[in-house]
Amino acid sequence: MISNNNFHTMHTSLLISTYNWKEALKACLQSVFNQSILPDEILIADDGSQDGTKEMIREMELQTQIPIIHVWHQDKGFRVAAIRNRAIEMAKGDYIIQIDGDVILHKYFIADHLELAERGYFVCGSRVWLREETTDHILKGDIMQPSCFKEDLRFALNGLRSKMLRNYLAKRYGQNKISRLRGCNMAFWRDDLLKVNGYNEDLTMWGQEDTEMAYRLIHSGVKKKFLKMGGVQYHLYHTKASRERLMYHNIVLRKVIIQRTAWCANGINKGMNLAKSI
Repeated sequence: MISNNNFHTMHTSLLISTYNWKEALKACLQSVFNQSILPDEILIADDGSQDGTKEMIREMELQTQIPIIHVWHQDKGFRVAAIRNRAIEMAKGDYIIQIDGDVILHKYFIADHLELAERGYFVCGSRVWLREETTDHILKGDIMQPSCFKEDLRFALNGLRSKMLRNYLAKRYGQNKISRLRGCNMAFWRDDLLKVNGYNEDLTMWGQEDTEMAYRLIHSGVKKKFLKMGGVQYHLYHTKASRERLMYHNIVLRKVIIQRTAWCANGINKGMNLAKSI
């Protein structure tokens, strides 16, 4: 784990993916600005928003001294893997904490992630699903910090913090289930992501892009930690994305697992084909 003394030498990039929901992104950014430990930069991986997101980001920049880099590409359908890769390319931080633009962060979200940062590991956390009514209140500014006990109680434990349990569970919880992860709450060393060529851009539309990359990280020698009892985030209510290509994504994932693939050809670096198995 990274000691407190090394917090000052390690540079952290917060990567936020978004698409056409500026109200949610604004609430997300406000929760970032309230963190006990601020990131060194914010990269907004924008999958082609045309709803005024760009102008809203410019307004939010006036509220903080944290550099905000808006990474945008043309809307050609769901291509979160591609836009995340562009943001990873541009990131200046050693350590990348990844979230989605439709989550509200607990005050100690970044601090909890940094507490578990350790070379040779990536980290995945959980989320608290918010009810539609709570989401509406947050977007109207009536609620700044939700309570996990007022939401679906199935997710209540995901809203609790305990330093002792957090460190005890980090290398024990969910180790036999690699697929138990959420792309909206993950953290990686940037050079580990480059080692596997980032996200697989063959995976368009929703599903398995985070799990597929996680398996490749593990095949490259990076281990998984699970952030429980910390790294709390509240996921705003929305309808589910289309699953129309999920069957194909599952086929790609299965091939990665069987062949123990670490590198993807259609990733950050398009000029190299270093596909390999370990």
